[in-house]
Amino acid sequence: MFSHIMVGSNDIEASKKFYDAVLGVLGAGEPARDVKDDGTVRLLYIHGGGVFMVSTPIDGNPATAGNGSTIGFACNSLEQVKAFHDAGVAAGGTSIEDPPGPRTSAMGTLNLSYVRDPSGNKLCALHRAG
Repeated sequence: MFSHIMVGSNDIEASKKFYDAVLGVLGAGEPARDVKDDGTVRLLYIHGGGVFMVSTPIDGNPATAGNGSTIGFACNSLEQVKAFHDAGVAAGGTSIEDPPGPRTSAMGTLNLSYVRDPSGNKLCALHRAG
């Protein structure tokens, strides 16, 4: 359904440090760096058939996080959910909501963690417990 997801960044190097850490937990390697003639910098993390991009805004205005937006990353275990969260916090992100762990809802038990990147984008690490 999706071709890619892109978030904006006001500090591409802080974002690279953050996303190298959290996406590294999921097995993504070093991003491709695309620098446009106008100075726009994009990082492209290509892994598991998906593309996640981080970009300085092309319109020259500051990047802002979407209020109510969350980007979810699939994990293989509760341990990977926790590692994603911990790597994000160690790399300049902010822990938000409840601590990493299982939550039960109408969808069953989900292992979740939430963190904001250095630009304020909300990320979720999710493992469906079964």
